[in-house]
Amino acid sequence: MPEHRNKNLVGQPKITLLRNSYQTSYKNEVIPALRNIKKRLFQPAVIEKNSADAYDLWSEDYDVQPGNLMLDLDEVLFPKLLDQAIIQNKSVADIGCGTGRHWTKILQMQPTQLTGFDVSEGMLSKLQEKFPEAKTYKINNDLLSNVQDAGFDTIISTLTVAHIENIEQALQAWCRILKPSADVIITDFHPKLLAFGGKRTFKHHNERLAVKNYVHAVSTIKDLLYQNGFRLIREEEISIDESVKHYYADQGALSVYEQFKGFPVIYGIHLRRGNDPE
Repeated sequence: MPEHRNKNLVGQPKITLLRNSYQTSYKNEVIPALRNIKKRLFQPAVIEKNSADAYDLWSEDYDVQPGNLMLDLDEVLFPKLLDQAIIQNKSVADIGCGTGRHWTKILQMQPTQLTGFDVSEGMLSKLQEKFPEAKTYKINNDLLSNVQDAGFDTIISTLTVAHIENIEQALQAWCRILKPSADVIITDFHPKLLAFGGKRTFKHHNERLAVKNYVHAVSTIKDLLYQNGFRLIREEEISIDESVKHYYADQGALSVYEQFKGFPVIYGIHLRRGNDPE
């Protein structure tokens, strides 16, 4: 009997060591792995909202977004398309103006008039705070029914057209409000990226939301404008490569970077109808 007790006493430390080793391994390796699997498989669905509702919410902190890839790339691409000759002494419509991200640089080129168009009252309100004399127009439908014909020389639209469901109807309205000699500049999230699952997302009160997008091929947009007498002046695009990898790293989203590496992320086009500016 004493011999039996001694065997138990001798074996006990070995069992304890094995249990401690297993617990340490489970805590340091298995639990993090399970959490990672759960995070990847059971991520809360991103709530998608129409552009008016989404941007009303986003307007609260839209102008404070350090490290926003699309906004930063738009700041690189848009100036390549912008030409003082199509702004100075011209009547300019900014469709999808938001809070007026580009207004300072546009106003420096001395347009005769600059009008902001947007579906979001929240964004227009923020624009009005920054530019108290701003003339704005809330878009209630793609027909721009209350806007007079041939009233503008230039339309600028940045990061907007993929939010428009009926792009043909909208572009026909744009052509109607433009003069016979006119320019259009468009930048936006590249449709190839949208088609493969890219989304425009933002956080609101710790909730991740997405803005509803529609995939319109760049060729479709150009063809619709060609049919209205426009010709292409310039086309630009930027792809996801090593130069933007740090944006994904900062968000802990390098897997997303690897998934979309090489995809065009943003494009820009400038088209003109009528004679070249003098």
